[in-house]
Amino acid sequence: MCGIVGIWGKTESPLEDLIQKMRDIFPYRGPDSKALWINNSDKIGLGHRRLSILDITSSGNQPMSYNDLIIVYNGEIYNYIELRKELEIKGYSFKTGTDTEVLLASYAEWGKDCLNLFNGMWAFAIWDKKNKKLFLSRDRLGIKPLYYYQTKDSFYFASEIKAILCALNNHPMLSPQLIDSYMSFGYIPGENTLFKGIKRLLPGHLLEITPQNLTITKYWDINFNNDYDLGFSHYLKQSCHILEDAAKIRLRSDVPLGIFLSGGIDSSTVVGLLSKKVPEHLKTFSVAYNFGSKYNETEYARSVSSKFNTKHYELFISTKEFQDFIPKFVWLMDEPVTESAAISLYFIAKLAKEHVTVILSGEGSDEIFAGYDLYHYMSIIEKYRHLLNPEIAQKIASFFPVGSKFRKYLSLSSIPFEKGYRGISTHEEHYKDLLYHRDFVDFIEKNKEIEFIENLFTKTEGKDILSRMLYFDIKTWLVDDLLIKADRMSMAASLELRVPFLDYRLVEFAATIPSHYKLHKGINKFILKKMVKDLLPKEIIDRKKMGFPTPLKIMFEKDLLNYSKDILLSKSAFIHSYFKKEKIENLINDHARKKLDHHRVIWQLIVLENWMQGFFNKCAS
Repeated sequence: MCGIVGIWGKTESPLEDLIQKMRDIFPYRGPDSKALWINNSDKIGLGHRRLSILDITSSGNQPMSYNDLIIVYNGEIYNYIELRKELEIKGYSFKTGTDTEVLLASYAEWGKDCLNLFNGMWAFAIWDKKNKKLFLSRDRLGIKPLYYYQTKDSFYFASEIKAILCALNNHPMLSPQLIDSYMSFGYIPGENTLFKGIKRLLPGHLLEITPQNLTITKYWDINFNNDYDLGFSHYLKQSCHILEDAAKIRLRSDVPLGIFLSGGIDSSTVVGLLSKKVPEHLKTFSVAYNFGSKYNETEYARSVSSKFNTKHYELFISTKEFQDFIPKFVWLMDEPVTESAAISLYFIAKLAKEHVTVILSGEGSDEIFAGYDLYHYMSIIEKYRHLLNPEIAQKIASFFPVGSKFRKYLSLSSIPFEKGYRGISTHEEHYKDLLYHRDFVDFIEKNKEIEFIENLFTKTEGKDILSRMLYFDIKTWLVDDLLIKADRMSMAASLELRVPFLDYRLVEFAATIPSHYKLHKGINKFILKKMVKDLLPKEIIDRKKMGFPTPLKIMFEKDLLNYSKDILLSKSAFIHSYFKKEKIENLINDHARKKLDHHRVIWQLIVLENWMQGFFNKCAS
């Protein structure tokens, strides 16, 4: 697990100085070593920070060369041992015990087809000295991040946006039309970022750049070929087999390992599967708030820890710790993401780092096995949509308070699925009507970016409604919210996070499972619950999903009330260029008086304002 940076092309400052500056802006991504490789004649520079996991000696440091190839790489190829044996049969020899060297040799042997052989998470760049070509790739699901920026004369890439920003003399402009996407999702899906011109390499894509051109190719996608039913027992048996192997292969490490344990079915499953596969007690870690049982899952985590005899650690976060960390949280994330659980994750990652260097979590299970209540409700809406009168449904919805589930689902029933479904973190459009300045509304209408979202629905046209939702959420919510949060907060603590549920073999197989085995008679994750019925206590299997809940509603009523006013109602607040100050004030006051629950949009605006204060000044001109 590491941080990578690179530049190819003309630069006004010395290339070595820029690479060093980019590399050293995120020391937390690789505290164990740092290095760079420069070729001034080709105007190419690569930089790397290393968090040592495999072959922790200096021989595993990067940039690493293999014949005419130079690599900087962030991630893990879990099946590197098997690939190494195959390459040795072909005549390759290896000097290190790293997966990095195996990755390089695989590229030398199979070219870009090597990507189809890898089981892991990665973002890497390979410079081909002989052919003067730069090759970049991001893993299938987007577990590891990779950003790039191209000018007329240069190409930049990095693990984090801030590394690109610090190398540019002229900072990119803000893309204000994407503020609207942020208000719809709580993050910005797709390849574009709020920094004009800085893009994400999408999951399952590769990028090749030569002196003549730049091409981006999709090398992998999920296909929901689940129309043919092979029987529940077949899917149950195969899912168990793949998941067990996915968890086992992620134990490969030369440093201590632990598990984030919430006490929910996903993380508990990982603990249960691995508890007997390690020679000593597993270390497990939980986080909570002292705001009542709704925000405290520790009793369930303790129950699982006791059953599997783990060495368990707990952490409770105070409101002050939460508030004080907000600016750093936004800086670490690079872009505004309203994932408040990320702050909990950071603090528990810091605790975990005191004991381990690699951590596993249950991320991804909900998106492949249908774990959210929204899937059930949307399935009902789509089943009976033809019986509903859109105008009447919308009128009835208006009688329910903003933020209520009844209002949300009645509103969704009044518009076509493709127009209304925006994933798990959907934010109400009502707030846009309330908050946007008129000129901002006009600007959005002229500059709205919807192609990426429309293409997701086009890809699954004709599929059942659950498959369409799962595909959409894997391509948006999972990658641009959950996984980016997981990467940033774990790496901020210099901790490698592994996600066995997102083994591509399990993701591909889950997509072949008929939807009625995932969502069965209103029961979410039905097949997973059957998979672990003999592994986990019934109380863990049947309990309602929580997932590191944050007491924002209570905080904004009391402890964070003044903070929210200071941030959002300041005369110098940047968001006033787009949002009506008086309406923001009304929302804060109504929430404080418990008249209506506006905590989601208040938090959304706080994150956006903090981001603008931290980045916008530099990027607005």
